[in-house]
Amino acid sequence: MDTIKHIFSLFLFSGLILMSSCSTDFLNETLETDRGMEYYKTDEGILALAAGTYHQVLKTPFDGEWLYCATNYGVDEFNVGGDASNSVWNNYDGGLQSIVTVTNSNTASANAQWDNLYIGIGDANLLIENATASESTSDAIKKVALGEGHFLRAYNYLRLVSQYGGVPLKTTSSTTVELEFTRATPAEVYQLVIDDFTQAYNLLPTTGAPARITKYAAAHYLAKAHLFRASEINDDWNSATKDADLAAVVTLCDEVIANHPLAGNFADLWDYISPDGANELLSEWILSAQFTADVSASGRTTQHLYFTARYDDMPQMKRDVTGDRPYSRLRPTYYMFRLYDLVDDSRFWKSFRTKHRVNNASGGYYANGDLGIMYIINQPGDSRFSNYKLNDEVVYDKTGKTVPSVYVAYSAGSTTDGAMEIDVRFPSLSKYLDGSRVGVNETRGLRDMNLARSAETYLMAAEAKVRQGAYAEALTYINAVRTRAEYESGEDREAYYDGGGALGASASGQNPDDNSFFPENSYYESNDIVVTTAASGSLAITDIGSLPAGDEYIISKLGLTGDYARMLALVLNERSRELAGEYTRWEDLSRTGTLVQRVKAFNAQAEPFIQDYHQLRPIPQTYLDGIQLNGANLTPEEKQRQQNPGY
Repeated sequence: MDTIKHIFSLFLFSGLILMSSCSTDFLNETLETDRGMEYYKTDEGILALAAGTYHQVLKTPFDGEWLYCATNYGVDEFNVGGDASNSVWNNYDGGLQSIVTVTNSNTASANAQWDNLYIGIGDANLLIENATASESTSDAIKKVALGEGHFLRAYNYLRLVSQYGGVPLKTTSSTTVELEFTRATPAEVYQLVIDDFTQAYNLLPTTGAPARITKYAAAHYLAKAHLFRASEINDDWNSATKDADLAAVVTLCDEVIANHPLAGNFADLWDYISPDGANELLSEWILSAQFTADVSASGRTTQHLYFTARYDDMPQMKRDVTGDRPYSRLRPTYYMFRLYDLVDDSRFWKSFRTKHRVNNASGGYYANGDLGIMYIINQPGDSRFSNYKLNDEVVYDKTGKTVPSVYVAYSAGSTTDGAMEIDVRFPSLSKYLDGSRVGVNETRGLRDMNLARSAETYLMAAEAKVRQGAYAEALTYINAVRTRAEYESGEDREAYYDGGGALGASASGQNPDDNSFFPENSYYESNDIVVTTAASGSLAITDIGSLPAGDEYIISKLGLTGDYARMLALVLNERSRELAGEYTRWEDLSRTGTLVQRVKAFNAQAEPFIQDYHQLRPIPQTYLDGIQLNGANLTPEEKQRQQNPGY
């Protein structure tokens, strides 16, 4: 475990200091800045430890590829785009084991997530112990730092139990090397998580969001822990706690909702103009991982790289800051194209980039600023387009020029999903695009990363109500989110915003003429309707027996019957519409027992390989090889007993 790594490093460092001090005729110096473990018992040290634990737990996961592998791959929403560096995490093939088969240097290892989470737990344990033992009279130490420690430990254990099931519990810091660990039961892990979040809820202030952990952040995650414990994956042991868990979810969510109103427009969440700008301070944000344009600050996010399709190798195009550096890892599936009411629900058009501006015109017919790439997200049976891929055949009506590259979801009257998935081109999820970066090929992102927002809080309350059988009450929470998604009267339905609009804050010096950001989506071209500024039709659901067309399609394809199954599917579908790509999907499908069914229905790449045992992750081989039992390394049989079934 990672505590062992830290202890070993500490002993090694201490040994080196001891050896160098043995020579009396070398240098007689005192290191005034040396800080040992005693420093972390001081007020200053405790606050420094809290800051470091924030960094490790909340920020570090966004620097690298394992986070999206563990949460956004291998689900119904996304599959592998144009780069297969981590395809094993999506496909569930034979390479997804306790040691992951490496494709290249970008492949996320089996132990990357495990190690990161346990390092954070070690930091949180030290913070809890020192804040508890402190005799400080400062609330910043005795209440806030202690509450943060309990929150951050619970946060990581919730991630662990939802990915791996039961895991080893380590609730004290280590002063010696420890090698003997066994897995606790899921019930034991959840109890620790709930106890820790409850402590945090009782200790933390109500102000400071989204940069600091607050009482409402603790309430949101405490509600999530109760909901997860009450979910299907735990049905063989959770009957004694389920009713109380569901009641707690609703009470906690109502408190959070009352104090974190939804943003007025879904687009406001993603209209990122500059680091630390107004967009990152909206009331809907409950907790965010903080990043900044200050180059002296530690931590960075690379998530802007992974959801972006290649555009820079297409006719009339080149790479620029606003188009981002396209690693092309995650592509939306046709499930996403069928899910939304694409006429009245604005969320698809405000979450995905469907047009790009020409920024490398070769002279003559096209000029920089023309429409260069367009994705038509139409519906089955549309016969307006002859093929899924069209070059110089579709006319952009505002200029009368053909568009160099057009891709169509359904062409020639097709009703079959998947045509666009045979290509490496796709509309990019734009929630993390970052035009404020300092250079075209800069991988360091500057925008904050959402960890919790109140739209999810509404949907957690709705799910709890579904589990209680209170379906009409569940619709009240769902409809609040759906109503916000409607187009308002006077709203320009083709207007489009994303983080590419932050070019003005970039230090890149990019020529504005090289900009590929296009402030329009393909709403009208895709829907084939006349331009309107009227309010959209109501998205509110009033009859659980007659759900929206996208939901009925998905429910039918899954073969679901009965009010409970249909309503749980509605909640999961609504989570996709609202939270696509926000690092929750795999855990939501795993805990509800719907992962295998939905992947088989909507993720063609994974469908041949996924099996029931994939609802939990493999315990990393590095952990199994590193621990002992009764002073001896584990035998193969003992390792297998600590491993999840199927691996």
